[in-house]
Amino acid sequence: MGNTTQQKMRVYHRYLGFFLAGIMAVYAISGIVLIFRNTDAFKREVKVELQVAPGLAGEALGKAIKIRRFKADSTANGVVYFKNGTYNSQTGQAVYTKKELPLVLDKLTHMHKATTNSPLFFLNIFFGAALFFFVLSAFWMFMPNTKVFKKAIYFTLAGIVLTLIMVLV
Repeated sequence: MGNTTQQKMRVYHRYLGFFLAGIMAVYAISGIVLIFRNTDAFKREVKVELQVAPGLAGEALGKAIKIRRFKADSTANGVVYFKNGTYNSQTGQAVYTKKELPLVLDKLTHMHKATTNSPLFFLNIFFGAALFFFVLSAFWMFMPNTKVFKKAIYFTLAGIVLTLIMVLV
């Protein structure tokens, strides 16, 4: 592990960092937004008007208007009332409001949560591998016998302890 390995790792670390600066910003922003996903933070109210099949009830109605855990509050004169909306069971007209993220934040969070069903999952794998490279290459940034490297080891240990506390608590 000579000076040339250290120099190469520093160069790879630097340019990969610059290359991934944009995607790191995306994951930082979307990660923060996802922390608040069970609240209305960052969300705006959107009015939805849908034409679905008439005569639906219960689970079928919830599925048709794409509301999870749908629950009707009451029914009167052929109109089903539910949280934030109504459904006319005779005409099939559903009108309700829902909260959703603005388009850009919605796209960012979907990219962050990509699964193998998404074409973006390769990007997520590449990004995860690149972040792991950053973890490893950071140890080649300074010579092992320097004061800075020794201090870096203490910070690394503190970070590992903090991570273990967060994971185990």
